[in-house]
Amino acid sequence: MQAWVIIYASAAAQAVLLALALWRRPANAAANRVLSAWTGLVGVDLAVKAVHLAAGDDRWSLAYAVVSLFPFLHASLFYVYVRALTTGSRLRMRDLVHFAGFALALVVAWPRLAGNAGWEGPGAWFTLFLFGYALAYVAAALVRIARFRQELRARRADADRQSLQWLGAMAFSQALIWCIAALREIAHIPFVDYHLIYGAVALWIFVIGWFSLAQPQVPAQPMTGAGHDAATPDESGVPPDRSRDEAEDDPRFPEVEVRLTRLMSGEQLYREPALTIGQLARRSGYPEYLVSVVINRRFGATFWDYVNRLRIDAMRDHLADPGETRTILDLAYACGFTSKSTFNAAFKRQLGETPSDYRRRHARDATKASAG
Repeated sequence: MQAWVIIYASAAAQAVLLALALWRRPANAAANRVLSAWTGLVGVDLAVKAVHLAAGDDRWSLAYAVVSLFPFLHASLFYVYVRALTTGSRLRMRDLVHFAGFALALVVAWPRLAGNAGWEGPGAWFTLFLFGYALAYVAAALVRIARFRQELRARRADADRQSLQWLGAMAFSQALIWCIAALREIAHIPFVDYHLIYGAVALWIFVIGWFSLAQPQVPAQPMTGAGHDAATPDESGVPPDRSRDEAEDDPRFPEVEVRLTRLMSGEQLYREPALTIGQLARRSGYPEYLVSVVINRRFGATFWDYVNRLRIDAMRDHLADPGETRTILDLAYACGFTSKSTFNAAFKRQLGETPSDYRRRHARDATKASAG
């Protein structure tokens, strides 16, 4: 028991320090304020658990009962954090609706909080509701992350930098904690108890600390689709819906296509690793919405796929050149890629083989040609 007290107390101290650091961190400031408040609540929860275990009596039973309802907050706070991260907007009054589950939990548990010793709890239905409520918010957050990644890939050539891997780690950690809790309710396996659950929460704090303090700046942008204001102008100053309609039969399509080809293939603008569609539009002299439509219709790709396709074409020339001595990774960086894994995946998806195999095959062909 003493070991759990030490684990909880250490994690609580880590959570408080992490909350203070996140509150002052300039990158993704709006989202990190949400994450700071969230980790602070987890710190309070773990601290109460540690004190309650150390006391060994009922002096902290009321506080223990209150923080036992905090799981209703964790998943919804994860969703609010993801929303703030991907849009750059602060916590709003309407976000309070996401804490309705916690409010309901307070109402249901009120007899216990009021000191009714004979209250036996709401029953199994309440636990099932808790699991379903939490997992629904985690799933909604993952859907928002996936949508954001798709929109980011359509606008930025260095979208691989914004992998948002720490969000996946956060979601996986939460799902693992909920699985432990569900296993405890269903199977009653030895050592799978509340101590293990909050031990996993303590570990989660260290995982969050590792990822959140190293997170890059996310290029937040308003989400399109549901919940997005169709009248919000894009970087070109034209509302998105109106832009698409007006571009249906735009007579400038051919000249925009020629201009983009000159910039991307002639001037090799694709080699700039942080190239965005807004930068390309400014260099071309045409509105961003028009550049986007031309890339989609004339080149048959999103901006991200279009740029990477040009990069792969350049890589093919380098790898097939027998006089090229640079490593594959150096060539990938020279062609504009910023991630080895993204480059390898894009290369194999486009050509059906790895860069190493492609280079070896052309080296063999060159050797046979010189021998013959």
